[in-house]
Parts: sequence; C-alpha cells; structure tokens
Amino acid sequence: MAIQVNTIREQFPALSLADEGKPRIYLDNPGGTQVPRQVLNRMENYLIQTNANHAGVFRTSVESDKVLQEAHQGMAELLNARNADEIVFGANMTTLTFAVSRSIGRLLNRGDTILLTHMDHEGNVGPWMHLARDLGLKVKWLKFNLKTYEYDLNELAELLSEGNVRLAAINYASNCLGTVNDVKTITEMAHQSDTIVFVDAVQYVPHGPADVQNLGCDFLVCSPYKFFGPHQGVLWGKYELLQKLESYKVRPADNAPPGKYETGTQSHEGQAGTLGVIEYLEWLGESMGKEYQDNFKEFSGRRKNLHAAMQAIQEYEQILSERLISGLQMFPDVQIAGISNKKDFSRRVPTVSFTVKNKNPQKIAQKLADENIFVWHGHNYALEAIRLMGVEDSGGVIRIGPVHYNTIQEIDRTLEVLGTCL
Repeated sequence: MAIQVNTIREQFPALSLADEGKPRIYLDNPGGTQVPRQVLNRMENYLIQTNANHAGVFRTSVESDKVLQEAHQGMAELLNARNADEIVFGANMTTLTFAVSRSIGRLLNRGDTILLTHMDHEGNVGPWMHLARDLGLKVKWLKFNLKTYEYDLNELAELLSEGNVRLAAINYASNCLGTVNDVKTITEMAHQSDTIVFVDAVQYVPHGPADVQNLGCDFLVCSPYKFFGPHQGVLWGKYELLQKLESYKVRPADNAPPGKYETGTQSHEGQAGTLGVIEYLEWLGESMGKEYQDNFKEFSGRRKNLHAAMQAIQEYEQILSERLISGLQMFPDVQIAGISNKKDFSRRVPTVSFTVKNKNPQKIAQKLADENIFVWHGHNYALEAIRLMGVEDSGGVIRIGPVHYNTIQEIDRTLEVLGTCL
C-alpha cells in the first residue's frame, strides 16, 4: 500500500482538531472535504499578493491572471483535457450545469428527447427538467437495478434505440449508492445516435483517476471542494462544442472559451485554492504514487503524478470500503444501499449509504454527531434514487463517506458508536 495516511493527515490542519476532548472524525466528505496546507497557502498568498480583477496591465492584475491560467492548466492535467481552454470555472457544479444547459438547449427542438437517470444527484437532474419544461422536450429515465445498484445497459440500449435522444445526462459515481458507472461504454452507445453526453463526475473525481479523452464524453463537471479544495465548480467540455455553443454572457466578455462561460468576476482566490489542490496531489503522486506511474506511460510530468496519486488513493480507499462495509454487515438490521460484495469494490467509491430497520436516519446521525463523528442523513440531493428505493418517507439513508485521509481506526470507532445506536 502506497498511501502513508499519517503523513497525509499532517497536511490537513482540520484533522487535528478536537472538541471537548473528542477528536473530529470527518466522514461527511461526499458533501465536502477538508483542505490541505497547499490550498490555504495559495488562497492566502493570492489575497495578499495578487488580489485584483481580470485583464489589467498593472502588476497585481497581471500576476492574478497568471494564477488563474495555472489553475485552468492544473485542472486540464487532472482530467486529461487536451488544453486549458477546455476548463471552465464557476461557483459550483449545479450552477455551471444550469448555465451550460441553457446553451445546449439552443441546439434542441420542441419534441426532442433527453435521457436522465434515477441514480443522479439533483444537480444533474433539475437543470435538465427545467430545460425540458421550457423547451417542450420529452424526458426518458434510466433506472438502476434495485438488487445490483447498477444500470442495465441493455435497458439503456433500448431507450437509445427508440431514437431522438439528443442529450444523455449521466453520472460517473453515485453520491448515494457509491456505484461507479461504465461511462466509456455508455458514451460509446450514446454517440451511435449522435447523442450529447453530459457527465456528473463530482463523486468520482475525489476517488480515482479521471481521463476525459479516454471516456469520450462531451462534457464533464466536478467540484474542487469535494476533492480537498475550496468551494468551486469546474466544467470540462470538448473545445469544438464550447466554441460552437452560444453562451449567456455580457457583451464585453470573451467570445471564446473558457471566458465566454465564466460570467462576471470569478472567485479568483477559489481558483488559486484549486491550484493548491493540484500541488497537493502532485506531491502525493511524487511521494506515494511511484509504483503507479508506469500505468500512465502516455503522460509525463505533473499529469503523470496526478493520475498516479489518484490511483494510489483509489487502492487505499478500497481498504476503507472493505472495513466499513464488512462492519456494517455485522449488524442484522442494517441494509446497505449499494454494492457490498468485496469482489465488486472496484465498481464503487467508498461512499456508503444504508438504512436501519425501524430507526430514523436523523437520530442515528445525531448520535454519531454527539461523539464528534460527522455523517450525512436524508436524501443527500439524490431524490430519484431515494424515491426509487422507497425510503423517502422513512427519512432517507445514513451516508458515511471516507476519503484517503481517513483511517481504519476512525472507521472502527464509527462502527463501535453505531453499534450502540441499534
């Protein structure tokens, strides 16, 4: 195992905090992660040294623009985009999706069909439902199997074969079920019908290497605050599509991507912090990812280190998944909502949702919170998944989401406290 978790934890100041003698155990990571020192340093340095608006000729503006360009380049390398102009920053994934959905809508006609899924976060559902209502579009739904918690690609083929599906909005990993979907195959199937593929990768990017060129999709969105950065959103799109689409912008704004989509003044300090994430992951790839670098022979420099880092993270997190899921399976009243067979853990991230027979999820989350263990409960914005599983009226699910800075000991402590709640 390459990950040296104690060394990693030293990079995150928040992980050393305690309240009334109880250490904080951060298992709320699917909703947002803690940040390393590189992020804090980048944001502080930006606000002190280079705090200015865009495109001035004076020193702070020139230096600010350099930082923003570096941040775009860093995200391009993390996602393996062709170039930095394919990276668009925004407030968050949902806001970016609402914005670009309007632009994509200009390519659609009344009566066209869009494909949504019952596994997605509302951020990749709500914007498209609004678009469908506004433009008179038809909506088809792809369900997931309630036994396997995965899509049936035969069902997808049938939905696509009916024709006129102009856009498919799918997710890379479920923020509720933890399932990692075969985005490459789904994209290949959709492109046979000239369908635009829009991928929500918010829950995947913190947990494994992402390669948009290999996936072949048309758009992909993610959120730096879910992978150890500040509150930001990032949209990647194929340059030719970003150039083709008409963006909603003010007249003086750039006419070329990414500027045509980065409406108004951006969070420059947020972009600087995102660059700090890239620097942290580069450090991790250099120091703990060497054994994985040969898996990315087509890459070089920082791009190789970033992808090696994410593969090291992926391997370590499977250990956390096994410990957490096997522990939950010891409780007879617990029902895991997701892949729970060890041999299939490569098709899930460590985000684990579950219900407890005759127990309210909020009360269990509160008992864990009383011991300074942070977990989520409810629908977690995965409304369609919660409804399909039939648990909305009973309060949704409890969601535990470790990442690579969590320890086995934290998982064990969580299971110990959970045992007193059942």
